[in-house]
Amino acid sequence: MTGNNALYSTQVRAGRTTFFVDLKEARNGNKFLAISENKLSPENEYQRTTVRIFGNAILDFSEAINCAVAAASQPQEQEPIVEEAVS
Repeated sequence: MTGNNALYSTQVRAGRTTFFVDLKEARNGNKFLAISENKLSPENEYQRTTVRIFGNAILDFSEAINCAVAAASQPQEQEPIVEEAVS
């Protein structure tokens, strides 16, 4: 394991924005997903925003992302798909 406690790490570049997706391990041994957006502001300063998803919510979050990706590939003429939050 590296010094930043990442078990897995990847990045996606999109123009002036880079997304980092990291699976990390907390000091108590629990795993969590950290998704960070690092973007260059109009003032040429980097801004970072991070969302952390813990425990069993990782699987629920993954399912929600997969459903959103599937919806994005549907034709625009369809009604918006809105699902209840997964608990």
